[in-house]
Amino acid sequence: MENAIVFIIVALIAAAIGAAISVYMLLNRQKLQGMSRIVQAENQAKTIVDQAEDRARNVLEEGEDKSRKIVDESDKVVARRRRELDAEEERLLHRREDLDKRLEKVEQRDANSNKRQSKLDKQQNEVEKLETDRLAELQRIAQMTIEEARTELLRATEEDARNDMARMIRQVEADAREEADSRARDVIALAVQRLASEHVSEISVSVVALPSDEMKGRIIGRNGRNIRAFEIATGVDVIVDDTPEAITISSFDPVRREVAKRAMAKLVVDGRIHPARIEKLVEDSAEEVQLAIREEGERAAYETGLHGLHPEVLKLVGQLKFRTSYGQNQHAHSVETAHIAGMIAGELGANVEIAKMGGLLHDIGKAIDHEVEGTHAVIGAEFAKRHGVNAKVVNCIASHHHEVEQECVEAYIVEAADAISGARPGARRESLETYIRRVRTLEEIATSFEGVEQSYALQAGREVRIIVRPEAVDDLAAMNLARDIARKIEESMQYPGQIKVHVIRETRAVEYAK
Repeated sequence: MENAIVFIIVALIAAAIGAAISVYMLLNRQKLQGMSRIVQAENQAKTIVDQAEDRARNVLEEGEDKSRKIVDESDKVVARRRRELDAEEERLLHRREDLDKRLEKVEQRDANSNKRQSKLDKQQNEVEKLETDRLAELQRIAQMTIEEARTELLRATEEDARNDMARMIRQVEADAREEADSRARDVIALAVQRLASEHVSEISVSVVALPSDEMKGRIIGRNGRNIRAFEIATGVDVIVDDTPEAITISSFDPVRREVAKRAMAKLVVDGRIHPARIEKLVEDSAEEVQLAIREEGERAAYETGLHGLHPEVLKLVGQLKFRTSYGQNQHAHSVETAHIAGMIAGELGANVEIAKMGGLLHDIGKAIDHEVEGTHAVIGAEFAKRHGVNAKVVNCIASHHHEVEQECVEAYIVEAADAISGARPGARRESLETYIRRVRTLEEIATSFEGVEQSYALQAGREVRIIVRPEAVDDLAAMNLARDIARKIEESMQYPGQIKVHVIRETRAVEYAK
């Protein structure tokens, strides 16, 4: 047991000694390796230091070379700049010398100018003295003072200016009138070309044809009972005169006249003429006429493309079928006016429907103007307003004869369309007495103005030619005179279409050879 323990202890000691030897050897090896690494590091450091010293030496040599180059270049720049400054200083010296010479010349010129100014002042005084002497001599010769001469010159200048202004105004007005006439002709020509309507001239009485003069006695009846019954039933006057195979029916109411005309025609054809038969045929004719009135009103609305009109308004339009003015049928005139107004409104960009309706209804007052007091324009406007017609259309109706102010462009269009339809050649006729009165009124209006020597109405009253005294009316006053006369004609007369006012001013020089 003890031997074993000793053996173990010896083994442990041997193991410890072996381990110590191994550690020692390991430490020696590491020490040797560390010394080797130190030697290598010292060699590398020495190599790096040598390389750094070489590089520093090279950089220093390069820096010295660059410094020498920079110094050389700086010396060259300084030398060049010094030469430039020397040259600039030399130029400045030359300029200063030139300025000194110019200053001497300017001072010399000022001195010469002062001398010349003195001479000019002296000459100016002499000229003023001569001018004063000349004006005094002119006044003595002309026997006029300066103020009188100035007044005369201003008068002559004013007269020349007025003449020039008159010529310019005439030219401007002529150009404007030419352009307006051209535009108006285009619009009116287009409207007239697109509208081709027929007109039947009628008069205020109706004539019924008879198969023979024997029928007149049957119409009159025993003791005139038939004709009295007919007049009572129809409210018209029956005129039986010497006109062969015809009788005349007269009434202020065109509808009554039409009823009577139809009833009389039926009686003549039937041959049975007595009071009972007369009353029956008059009733039948009245119903036919009322039906015709409605049909004509609806036909007018259909032809013009207008819808939604009140039946009473259409009834008045239909009644215009039996109404004439200056021989022109008012129903056809209203339809034509509506078409023309619509075309003009379309060309000018206005409201076509309002213009058409205003043209169709502008004369509806003529259907009842014999029943209601007032002008047909005012009567028609009030009637249309009561039956819900557009306010602008009402204004077109009321203002087409300038009885009220025109409030919309369609009112002017309706007035123009009405004038175009009525002024068309052959559209209207007037009695000789009315024509003579209108022509005489034209001449009286023209001669009522100061400066008018003579006046003549020409072309059936469509033109008035006025001759003025040239010493009393100059060119500008002649233009104003024409405008004033035209305005007075518009205010005081009623006429279809337009009237041309032509003022003539001429100066005649007369001399005799002896």
